[in-house]
Amino acid sequence: MQRSRLSLKWLEVFQLAARTGSVQAVASETGLSVSTVSHHLRSLDTALGVKLIDHHRRPMVLTPAGTSFLRRVDEALRQIRAAEVEVAAGNLIEARSLRLGLIDDFDAEIGPELARILANGMQSCEFSHFTRPSHEILTLLRKRKLDIGVANRPHDDLSDLIEFPLFRDPFVLAAPIERTLSAEEYLAGKSTLPFLRYANSHIIGGQISTQLRRIGITLPGRFEFESNQSIMGMIADGGGWAITTPTGFIRAKRFHKQIQLLPFPGKGFARHLSLFTTEEYPQHVAEMIATTLRRLIRLRAIEPAVSLIPWLEGTYTLTSQQSAAQINV
Repeated sequence: MQRSRLSLKWLEVFQLAARTGSVQAVASETGLSVSTVSHHLRSLDTALGVKLIDHHRRPMVLTPAGTSFLRRVDEALRQIRAAEVEVAAGNLIEARSLRLGLIDDFDAEIGPELARILANGMQSCEFSHFTRPSHEILTLLRKRKLDIGVANRPHDDLSDLIEFPLFRDPFVLAAPIERTLSAEEYLAGKSTLPFLRYANSHIIGGQISTQLRRIGITLPGRFEFESNQSIMGMIADGGGWAITTPTGFIRAKRFHKQIQLLPFPGKGFARHLSLFTTEEYPQHVAEMIATTLRRLIRLRAIEPAVSLIPWLEGTYTLTSQQSAAQINV
């Protein structure tokens, strides 16, 4: 069997360097020293016999060989990470029953892939999969009609449920691609386009309304939607703008070329999505499903979004248990 001369760590560092254009940024994200990052990049160049990155440019840029190589590296690392997800779910075979509720943010890729993984790994399990808004998922968990649910974390008391934090989904502005207004101008009411509001009956709509009140902004409420896809479709058609999240944008793939995202001005705010379960459900099974979900979220949501919109890096992230305890908004 022919073995590759290339280190997986070299490839991961190269992918990050290609995305950030900075050795310092790679060092910060990986926890490696600057000299170690540089060593990995030099080792990869030496092993291949070509220069992949022009280090004399700021930010660094890929050489033609580097651009070609990156396409292959991106695909290879996606496959490796997908394999990690499936292996992590391998011990779920002992579960006997699972009633799972997911928010519709996951209905495009993450939900179907999770269902496939769970069905393969839990072959003796009675498995039910539901799609509901966050507030309904939490209610069904409390009524013991679900075993596990993924939901947007509200500000309510959740002491009766067990929480496994998943990721931070920052709020951003979404507008038609051809519009040139700044985020500040949209919030100041200077756009002729209507504001498309998420329904206040949903946790995400309530979070946006609360933040707007907090910063003293009042926007007309002519349009209100429960459906993220309807909002994205109207924005893509030039029919309005919205305050949304990268997850809402990334799942609306067919509209990506017609929508631009803008950072929310001033101090940003975010929603935090978590896996919730009851005290009665086996915690080790819930934890393995949370681990699987976190890897799927990184693979199918965070990495594609950051690749398209680099300024999301560092704000659109997985959430650790420790950092979740410090969440304010």
